This record gives sequence, structure tokens and C-alpha cells, in this order.
Amino acid sequence: MSSSVSHSISQRKKANDVFITPPELAKKHIDMIEFNEDDKWLDPCRNDGSYYNNFPTENKDYCEILEQKDFLEYNGDVDIIIQNPPYSLMNKWIEKNIELNPRVISFLIGLGNLTAKRIETLENAGYGLTKMKMLKVYSWYGMSVLVVFEKEKESIIEIDRTVYH
Repeated sequence: MSSSVSHSISQRKKANDVFITPPELAKKHIDMIEFNEDDKWLDPCRNDGSYYNNFPTENKDYCEILEQKDFLEYNGDVDIIIQNPPYSLMNKWIEKNIELNPRVISFLIGLGNLTAKRIETLENAGYGLTKMKMLKVYSWYGMSVLVVFEKEKESIIEIDRTVYH
């Protein structure tokens, strides 16, 4: 069965990692976060504001590389970082999230970007994977996943590093 819209990488209209989160998906992602009224939220890649504009507070901040506000240079205090990060910078992005030491780190990423090593990096920094939801955005390649990591919480998954033959 043929479709007029291809989902293959070769048919992408943009060859970079800018994939704007649909506002209704950003809202669904935000709704996964347990928060306190005084929490400070950070959107590290605001772009059109899908996340930032839907945060349940005015106690918020953002970064946006197109406005010369580079997340990798951010130094503010935050409680919650929620994001659709650039996948090509995923390891550096995770390191920066950990460095900022929020209570909650949450990503919308391609399922293939949720690797055991990345989960372990967050776990070793004291963050447990507490929530996970798989989903599909029509114009994006493959399945995506919303993941929530919380400081000093137990992970809902176990990683077995045994190599079976």
C-alpha cells in the first residue's frame, strides 16, 4: 500500500534536528510532571513556545539558540527541565541537564535515542526513570517517547547488561 507522504529520513523537508513539538503534545508532556507551585520551569529549546507557553506558572525561563540563548551555557537555578532536545547533541544535553541539578528532567525524544547508556548516565547522577509514554508524531521518523526522570526516585525499568548467546 502506497502513501503520498513518506516517513523516511530521505524525504524530510529539513535535514537538521529542528522538530517543533505540536502544542497539544507539549501540554500532554507537561501534564506528566508532578510539580509544586513554587517550582521554576525551564524550556531549554523554546522555538515557537510549545512548552514554554503551556507551563503552569510564570516562574519559568527559556533558552533558544536562535536568540543567542544557548542552553549549554545556561547557569540558572531550576526545578524542572522539560524539553524536545536536539538529538545530535543528546549526550551533551543530558550532561547539562544533570549539571543544573533540577528535581525533574523530562525529554520528548525518538525511541532510538533512549539508550541503556543514557538511562544509566541519568541513574548514576541520581535520577530514576519514573514515567514513560510511547507515541507517534505523524511527520517525525519512527516512534517517540516521553520520559520523566526524577531526582532520588527509583527507576521503573531494570537494565540487564548480560550478553546472551
